[in-house]
Amino acid sequence: MSPARGGLAPAGSAGRRLDEVVAELAGVSRAAAARWVADGRVLVDGRPRPKSHRLHGGEGLAWEPPPEPAAGPPAGEPLPLAVRWEDEHLLVVAKPAGVVVHPAPGHPAGTLVNALLGRASRAAGEVAGSGLSAAGGSDRPGIVHRLDKDTSGLLVVAKDDATHLALARELAAHRVERAYLALAQGHLAAATGTVDAPVGRHPRDRKRMAVVASGRRAVTHWRVEERLRAADLVEARLETGRTHQIRVHLAHLRHPVAGDRTYGADPALAARLGLGRPFLHAWRLAFRHPATGQQVTVTDPLPAELAAVLDRLRRGG
Repeated sequence: MSPARGGLAPAGSAGRRLDEVVAELAGVSRAAAARWVADGRVLVDGRPRPKSHRLHGGEGLAWEPPPEPAAGPPAGEPLPLAVRWEDEHLLVVAKPAGVVVHPAPGHPAGTLVNALLGRASRAAGEVAGSGLSAAGGSDRPGIVHRLDKDTSGLLVVAKDDATHLALARELAAHRVERAYLALAQGHLAAATGTVDAPVGRHPRDRKRMAVVASGRRAVTHWRVEERLRAADLVEARLETGRTHQIRVHLAHLRHPVAGDRTYGADPALAARLGLGRPFLHAWRLAFRHPATGQQVTVTDPLPAELAAVLDRLRRGG
């Protein structure tokens, strides 16, 4: 990861926009600086500010460039891949926990993209031509949306650019249903609810997200499916798709996802239940097929390790 940098805003920056000044000081384009600001990678006197924030001169500025992209295009690997639905335009796959979606610094191989490329190459009988959309970038062919490394469940993957762009538009318009099963510590006060709270980078810990005024709008709808001894089994539906959104929103309600130590889950409960990762699973995906117009609905049951946790709780664990 690139090291954090910064300094004092020059006296001549008075009245100028934050993204403009950071672009000059960091030696990057204004568009890149604006992305850093939007991602919460820029602080003014220790606080995130919008890109249009006007400086007075003399403030302490700090910025953290994003990680360098992985070197070279990803390669196909003969990795297992669970396909739940497929046609000539797209496929829906079930990602296991512990697998990163696409290559990045620290995870150059063994990702879902490597598995997809390996499968496509084997199907074509050749390495050339991935059989996946390139619209998402050369480092993440076919990828329309993502799941955290330790979250399991369903992802839709595009095989061609037209399908990728259409699915991206449907996601942006909130017309793709993404439903998750989560185990929320304790007991929520109501049977259903909605969290509408902006999510952005944590102002002090840049590896975490948080509910912050400067964040992007984030909306999660939730419903209690089952009340258990120490936790509630909750279905959470994403209206927006911010990084760590469900994890942050449940922690914001003071009911973090069990096993999620990043956002305050009780390690003693996780140990008692034999839970080695956040109990979060993308179990249902529904969308209108970009080519046929037909509704596609795919479900994926809880993986065995999470089903075992539920069984322990139901038996009084």
